[in-house]
Amino acid sequence: MEDSAALARRLILATTRMDGAYYYFARRSGVPENLLALLYALEDGKPHSQKEICEDWLIPKTTINTIVKEQIAAGRITLRAGKGKREKIICLTESGHAYAQKALRGICEAERVAVERTLEKHDRAFVDALEDFAGTLWEEYEKRLPGEER
Repeated sequence: MEDSAALARRLILATTRMDGAYYYFARRSGVPENLLALLYALEDGKPHSQKEICEDWLIPKTTINTIVKEQIAAGRITLRAGKGKREKIICLTESGHAYAQKALRGICEAERVAVERTLEKHDRAFVDALEDFAGTLWEEYEKRLPGEER
């Protein structure tokens, strides 16, 4: 049986390849990687604050702020009031939704095929296991680097 270091390495290499797929897709499609991540986050149809996107997608606040301003100017995003005074909810406009669907079409199709092929061999519990690994890794990271901001 593989030891924990070898298993961790396999998991990290697998997640690196997944990240790489999105990175190369963004480069080849001409959509900046962080914009692609923002569109992906917003395309689920749920309300998202800038803070939430930064935390969930690990994108710096200044980067999200810049992208949001650019997309507002392009007519693809609007902001509406959130729960707090300063919280803003990011919303796709109709043209933003169309842009997101076009920008994400290829990667979403690749995801669909990858999920279908994976589920032919594995139980859905593999997703739970990956989420558990990622959550535990973050918890342990934060314990070891107190005061660090992600």
